[in-house]
Amino acid sequence: MLKRCGKPLAALLILLLSGLVWSSNAGLPKAAAAGTVELYTPYVELSAAPGESVSYPVDVINHGTATQKVGLSFDAGGNFWKYELTAGGRQVQQLAVKGGDTQSVNLQLEVPLKINKGSYTFAVNAPGQDSLTLKVNVSEQGTFKTELAVDQSNMEGHSDTTFTYSAVLRNHTAQKQSYALAAQAADGWDVRIKADGNSVTSVALEAGAEKNISIEAKPPEQVKAGTYKIPVTATSGSTSTQAELEAVVTGTYGIQLSTSDNLLSTDVKAGGERRINLVITNTGSAPLEDVSLTSQGTPTGWEVSFDPSTVRTIAPGETATTQAIIKSSGNSLPGDYVVTLSAASAAKSATADMRVTVKTSVFWGWIGVLIIAAVIGGIYYLFRKFGRR
Repeated sequence: MLKRCGKPLAALLILLLSGLVWSSNAGLPKAAAAGTVELYTPYVELSAAPGESVSYPVDVINHGTATQKVGLSFDAGGNFWKYELTAGGRQVQQLAVKGGDTQSVNLQLEVPLKINKGSYTFAVNAPGQDSLTLKVNVSEQGTFKTELAVDQSNMEGHSDTTFTYSAVLRNHTAQKQSYALAAQAADGWDVRIKADGNSVTSVALEAGAEKNISIEAKPPEQVKAGTYKIPVTATSGSTSTQAELEAVVTGTYGIQLSTSDNLLSTDVKAGGERRINLVITNTGSAPLEDVSLTSQGTPTGWEVSFDPSTVRTIAPGETATTQAIIKSSGNSLPGDYVVTLSAASAAKSATADMRVTVKTSVFWGWIGVLIIAAVIGGIYYLFRKFGRR
């Protein structure tokens, strides 16, 4: 009985032992052979915008006990993206990883500017060992264009204003571009485009680069109030862009100062006072606000005042009147003096040179006559007394 059962029992025992050995081997670490290297990154799926750079840190892990030489390659998956696989700041194609150790590499991907929105798959391979699949989600539709962005495209000012606009020219293409810069404005406008502080007609930009530029627009002297469009273009051989600037001219400013009789001369006695009627005329197309009256070059000891000294507003084409009160010094000698009168607003000013003649008083005139008469009488007396001798 035992003999009959011995052979089957022995066979069964052998099968059980074989199963135990296989199970225990399955739970052991990988041997130092093919398949012991693992590629790992915590960021297997990232999002990026066109033109951005995506960086993946990749660990090369040797689960074996012997040193492994690991070749590395990149599979673009049919996508024409620029990439760089580096370790220690240099490009790498192969690593030596000690058993149980880890080496790190970095994968740098450049998202093209001209690309469709969607998901893109790539792989870092260690041939014969492992493969790491990566995904980049492009968050928006890419473009192959040039952009001219203006900080503030609409500005307002009077006719003497130089309108200055700040802009950024961006090259959203994959190649270096040389841009011709031009501005179109109404006749008489002086428009200059500046980069790095100099007037330019063209600039060169590397792919993905940008440059700050400024546009200065000065209206003609006799410009009318209104809104003026100034298109600015940047054109290369393969792309172009345009920005439209707007200058709102509130009106021209003009002021004239004169007297009510258009005479710029008067007279005054020494120590006396003279009132002169002044007329201020707004010769522009915009109102003049807060026009103040002052004087310059006043002779020593003289006083000049105005009544009123400030005119609140003068409408275009209208006039306002005021008085200049000139008081001369009592020590003033006879002769001509010049007093400069000024009318000024925040936008414009005007001056008028008033010639003031100082005359002697009548009293001193009679004194002079009496002195002359006394001299003549004295000479006559002397002639009569001594003339016969």
